[in-house]
Amino acid sequence: MSIFRTALMVGAICAGLGAATLGATAAPSKTIPDASKGTPLTSAELYRLYNNRSWLWKDGAGFFSVKQRKFTAWSGKGNSGSYGVGVWFITKPGKLCFRAKWHAKDGTVPALTCFSHRKAGKVVFQKREPDGKWYVFRNAPAKSGDEYAKLRRGNYVSSRLSKIEARLSATR
Repeated sequence: MSIFRTALMVGAICAGLGAATLGATAAPSKTIPDASKGTPLTSAELYRLYNNRSWLWKDGAGFFSVKQRKFTAWSGKGNSGSYGVGVWFITKPGKLCFRAKWHAKDGTVPALTCFSHRKAGKVVFQKREPDGKWYVFRNAPAKSGDEYAKLRRGNYVSSRLSKIEARLSATR
């Protein structure tokens, strides 16, 4: 895989974050408030949502460590496995970003991924920046299918990341 294809892969991974529930929760409903009328989450609210939690994805996970705001992640399987190491940060009320260098078989590619968050009533919405669509991140009350349910306290990343890192190091 070339560096260009690796960059495309990282872009696809980052584009897919949070998109798993779009079809299930993005449809308008009379009981779900309008995200455009919501207010951005405060920096403190975002910090509480993500600190020391792992976001479990379809084929990977990302960990938001409190220590030095370190972000680590892995994605893929076998020869297509990759891992990212960087930082996470809150840029303004409602916006969380992570910047990481993604390592794959054919090289390293930097990536910046950001998500905006709003709440309308007690419902929290999320969208990938810059041009994603708003979808329900956490219902009120929370539902098992919410994207928020994929945030788990603790580090679900480091053991898998280490395995991918070792496999990539052995092939270089």
